[in-house]
Amino acid sequence: MKHRKDIDMRDRIVEALRVNFEGQIEKHLINVENLVENRVGIGEHGDIMDEIENEICKIADYKDKLEIVEEYLS
Repeated sequence: MKHRKDIDMRDRIVEALRVNFEGQIEKHLINVENLVENRVGIGEHGDIMDEIENEICKIADYKDKLEIVEEYLS
């Protein structure tokens, strides 16, 4: 049988993972919105479509991680 302290720590770790992944998703969504709305910031990048695709890949990666946490650890 697990001690209460162990269960509380597990819950805290799972919650921290969930919050981190949700925050990363939001950060990269904001980046996409910024790239779409304000093309001024793309100066050093050149190819806006590649930059948007890179951000979308990051969103997909964190979404997958979040789904794993929710399915297997929650």
